[in-house]
Amino acid sequence: MICFPNAKINLGLYITAKRPDGYHDLETVFLPIPLQDVLEIKPLSTRHQDYEWLQAGSPLDSSPEDNLVVRVYQELKQEFELPPISIYLYKRIPTGAGLGGGSSDAAFMMRLLSEQFDLRLSDESMERRLSHIGADCAFFVYNKPSLATGIGNCLTPIDLDLSQKYLLLIKPPISVPTREAYAHVVPAPLSISLTETLNMPLETWRHQVSNDFEKSIFPIYPQIEAIKQTLYDMHAVYASMSGSGSAVYAILDHPFEEASEIFKDCFVFQHRLKVYPPTFS
Repeated sequence: MICFPNAKINLGLYITAKRPDGYHDLETVFLPIPLQDVLEIKPLSTRHQDYEWLQAGSPLDSSPEDNLVVRVYQELKQEFELPPISIYLYKRIPTGAGLGGGSSDAAFMMRLLSEQFDLRLSDESMERRLSHIGADCAFFVYNKPSLATGIGNCLTPIDLDLSQKYLLLIKPPISVPTREAYAHVVPAPLSISLTETLNMPLETWRHQVSNDFEKSIFPIYPQIEAIKQTLYDMHAVYASMSGSGSAVYAILDHPFEEASEIFKDCFVFQHRLKVYPPTFS
């Protein structure tokens, strides 16, 4: 059985408070985008190993044992006595980019196992089981444009139609550690809700919708700031870093054919914006 875990971008991201448990409260909107990995599982004939791990595409910087896909399998195996399986992951979503690729893989893996082995896990059950794996895993269970609050795990679906626009995503050959990104942010409450500003005309977002991480990340990684400025020079309607970086995206009225030439050393993805629900086959 095969599925296609997709990435997300953040429309605005505000760190509103530091919590007593050391985490941060935030307010952001998650938007699914059609940049996808490939995840497949098959029964494994041997009983001498729990799983077989096969990975291709972009290299990962962790061992299979530490991958969230394997972690989901191991945890469900303890509860449901799952048989040995072969796991194949083709990684296309860049890591360390603020695109939620690892969390998406984990959420899709749980749904994949539930479908394959008739575990009958509800969306609410998957959300609860994934909550301790990653704060944004819950978003990929539902995979709809959503306002996220709390630590990113409290979701409220929103109406947002950008289907007439194009997305241009640029990921430079650097990654921003999440711990480093949070180390320099200064929490502050919002004076106006993010959903209210996103309801304003798209042309106003440049001056109304921002990502708090940019204030601390840009001085450390000026290449990321330069990408954002270049996107505006290319007449982006709106541009922003996604999550804690390092990917930067632009919302455009038209596709930009010269993007790959301009950003030669970067990962470049371009697609018309639309909502892609979880896809299985």
